[in-house]
Amino acid sequence: MIARTVLIVASLTLHEAARRRVLRSLAALTVVLLALSAWGFSRLDAEFGGLTSGEAKVAGSTVLNLVMFGLSLIAALGTAFLAGPTLAGEVESGIALSIMTRPVRRAAVLAGKWLGLVMFGGGFVVIAGLAQLVIVRATVDYWPPRPVTGLVLLAVQTAALLTLGLLLSTAISPMASGIVAVGLFGATWVAGIIGLVGEALGNDSVARVGTISRMLLPTDGLWRGAMNAFQDPALLRQVGSGIEESPFLSMAPLTTTYLAWAGLWIAGVLALAAMSFHRRDL
Repeated sequence: MIARTVLIVASLTLHEAARRRVLRSLAALTVVLLALSAWGFSRLDAEFGGLTSGEAKVAGSTVLNLVMFGLSLIAALGTAFLAGPTLAGEVESGIALSIMTRPVRRAAVLAGKWLGLVMFGGGFVVIAGLAQLVIVRATVDYWPPRPVTGLVLLAVQTAALLTLGLLLSTAISPMASGIVAVGLFGATWVAGIIGLVGEALGNDSVARVGTISRMLLPTDGLWRGAMNAFQDPALLRQVGSGIEESPFLSMAPLTTTYLAWAGLWIAGVLALAAMSFHRRDL
C-alpha cells in the first residue's frame, strides 16, 4: 500500500513538474547554453590557430567543465524552485489537506514527491549532459574518460539540493525555500574556492573552510568528483606539477567514504523533512 502510494505520488509529481513554466524556462536556458557551447567549441581551432589533436582535447576537457558547471547551475535553480511549490505550495493552497484526510501517510506522500523530483532533475541532467558530450565529440573529437560517472555524480548533486529544498519547504514559504537552497548551493561553491586558496597558501585554517562546507552540503564535493570524471588524464598530468586544484579542475576522484557520506546526508535530510512535514499543521 505504501509503495503504491509512493509510486502514484511520484508519477503525479513528474506530470505536474512537466506542466510548470519552470520546465520551459529550464529547456530554454539549456538550449541557449548548448548552442553557445557548440559555437564556442567549433571556434577553438580558429581562434587559437591550428591546435594539434592533443591540444584540442586538453582545451575541450577544460572548457567542458565550464559548460557542465553551467548545466549544474541551471539544474540547481530549476530543482530548487520546483521542490518548494511542490510541497509547500500544496499546503498553502489547501490541496495537501484534502489528500491527508484520506488514509495516506504523510511520509509516503513526501517520499513520492521526492522520488518524482529526483527522476525529473536527474533525467534533465543526464539528457542535457549527454547532449553536451556529443557536441564536444563532434567539434573537438574529445570524449571524457568516465562520462557515466560524471553524469551520475551531477544527478546525485541535483538530488542533494532538491532534498534540501524539500526540507526547507516544510518550514518556510515556497519562494523562500528556493532562494535559500540556491543561496546555500552558491555559498558552498564559494567556500570550496576559499578552501582551495587556503591549500595553495598552506593555510590550514582557511583550507578547512572548504572541507567543512563539503561535509555540511555535499553539492560542491560531488561537483568536483564530476569534474575529475570529465577530465582527460593528459590534462591532469600536464598541470599536476604546477596546479593542484582550481574551481574548474579536480585532481583526484571522490573517495568511497565521501560518496557514502553524500548518500547518508541525502537520507538524513529526507528523514528530517519527513519529521518536519509530519508535525506541520495543514
